[in-house]
Amino acid sequence: MKVLFLGDVFAKPGRQAVKHFVPKLIGRHGIDLVIANAENSSGGNGVTPDTADELLAAEVNLLTGGNHSWSKREILPYMERPGCRLLRPANYPKGTPGQGSAVVETPDGRKLGVVNLEGRVFMRNLDDPFVVVKEEIAKLRAAGAKAILVDMHCEATSEKNAMGHFLDGEVAAVLGTHTHIQTADARVLPGGTAYITDVGMCGPWDSVIGVKKELVVQRFLTQRPVSFEPGKRDVWLQGAIVDLDEVTGKARSIERVQEKLPE
Repeated sequence: MKVLFLGDVFAKPGRQAVKHFVPKLIGRHGIDLVIANAENSSGGNGVTPDTADELLAAEVNLLTGGNHSWSKREILPYMERPGCRLLRPANYPKGTPGQGSAVVETPDGRKLGVVNLEGRVFMRNLDDPFVVVKEEIAKLRAAGAKAILVDMHCEATSEKNAMGHFLDGEVAAVLGTHTHIQTADARVLPGGTAYITDVGMCGPWDSVIGVKKELVVQRFLTQRPVSFEPGKRDVWLQGAIVDLDEVTGKARSIERVQEKLPE
């Protein structure tokens, strides 16, 4: 099974990159399933039903979230719909709308479990992701998923790296999101788990992590609040392709993806 996992989809430019490249990548690499982090898909902050549906219509099979999952109020009832294909981090308190894990299937019935987590270093004081992930893995195994992919959405590279080693040999992949900067450490760990600290961003590089660079520089210079706007130029799609064995639940390989959207 080949899985394409896309980094944080940032605003309209990121959605355009997904729509342009996903069909091409499916054909070029024989991709079986596509997963994308959508928490910045609406204006660079949050996700709406419309942006979620737009990405799902672009041959994405499942969406994950993060600390901005709740920025748009209208997404809450959407997350509660039966069969919703938008996850939120599993380690939010019990009673939080939505689900933190799910099983997706290929057209021929092969199953992949997906867990969405949020880190705690430099972020919210949530439930312990290292404890919660074990509970979610057990649920996915009970649902018939031998291969499991984890979206580790957090700020600290050390926390992501620790989760990779913590789950090595137990899941097919631990893939980092949130920082919007693709790292160069993609590898298969000794136990058979594919790992990368951050898969990057689908969005404008003529920016500061997606936001117009002039606005971010102004905020640093003045230390005053500035209304952010998404950048528009030099748009890229970034992510990773994981080739995994759905029987053993281990990874064969991981390959970084970078594709520039034509201007």
